[in-house]
Amino acid sequence: MAIRTLDALGDLSGRTVLIRCDFNVPLQDGKITDEGRIVASLPTLRALLEQGAKVVAISHLGRPKGAPEAQYSLAPVAARLGELLGTEVAFATDTVGEEAQRVRIALQDGQLALLENLRFDPRETSKDDEERATFAAELAAGADAFVSDGFGVVHRAQASVVELAGALPSAAGLLVERELEVLSRLTETPERPYAVVLGGSKVSDKLGVIEHLLPRVDRLLIGGGMLFTFLKAQGHEVASSLLEADQLDRVREYIADAEQRGIELLLPTDVVVAAAFDKDAEHETVAADAIGGSRFGDAGIGLDIGPESAAAFADAIRGSRTVFWNGPMGVFEMPAFAHGTKAIAQALTETEGLAVVGGGDSAAAVRQLGFDDTDFGHISTGGGASLEFLEGASLPGLEALGWEGR
Repeated sequence: MAIRTLDALGDLSGRTVLIRCDFNVPLQDGKITDEGRIVASLPTLRALLEQGAKVVAISHLGRPKGAPEAQYSLAPVAARLGELLGTEVAFATDTVGEEAQRVRIALQDGQLALLENLRFDPRETSKDDEERATFAAELAAGADAFVSDGFGVVHRAQASVVELAGALPSAAGLLVERELEVLSRLTETPERPYAVVLGGSKVSDKLGVIEHLLPRVDRLLIGGGMLFTFLKAQGHEVASSLLEADQLDRVREYIADAEQRGIELLLPTDVVVAAAFDKDAEHETVAADAIGGSRFGDAGIGLDIGPESAAAFADAIRGSRTVFWNGPMGVFEMPAFAHGTKAIAQALTETEGLAVVGGGDSAAAVRQLGFDDTDFGHISTGGGASLEFLEGASLPGLEALGWEGR
């Protein structure tokens, strides 16, 4: 694998190591509701601590506007991280200020600290190269090495992702290494049959990955809000369901391309249509080509694939040796419209080959629906980064670590 790994940094005992993690976890009333990204960071953190390094973890959380906002503090993450590691995690209330310096200086070999949200400093995401470089230099001061282990941000040209990798001897962590190993198999050496399952709200979010993977897959399954643009492209009415009219011509091209290549394109044959976008809304299952004929008329809105479609999708998944899934099949946050997504997740657990959950809402869905991370071959921690990797896009955070692409 053409990327610098931890071995490239040599013996880290007694050395101060900055590690860029992705602790961008959902919070509700100050409580973490999905700790998947924290858990995914543990192997690299343990490896560094066991070597006797002084470890300083950095991350962002949410989208603060370049200044401290209490709702985006990483303090809850520091507390949970300490519980998971079984050790105290020192927490600094700033990133490059006096508190951060005090916490870093006090670290002993084999101890861990977490700095406050990187995005509380506007230079982290600045469009100005010099501003980002200055912030990276301040973060790097007093450190001996940098480990990049936040796969969810490697597609971002940000100070802690790109400039910091150039300011210190740098390498990918175990999480990034694992992500590259799995995602490279999806694009280079998939075992066949190879199925890609795409959902989520918008076709436009998935255009690149469809285009890049279409020549590589055997089956393409489409669900979620994006399915209605496909149905409309086939001439069916979709009532008030989500529709991207400006993508219809593009979708028609994909349908024709799939047919020409002999790719099995599976679209839902039935859909759960509701009277409104509401968890308690009245709903019924209708044929996918008869959405406008539901009892809700033109006001009907499709919120999930139907049971017949879910069964057909599950069969196609179980009959594949490699599966990549990104995007829920419906509004899984509402129990009445979570059945399609749950059926897909269940089928992935029963696949005898490599089953990959492509991060983002898909990862949140499987956990919310009661599945364990170990039920799947791999759950990616980078929704956007995973898709851009599969699109064949250049990822600046990987290139900064010596990655030369495929």
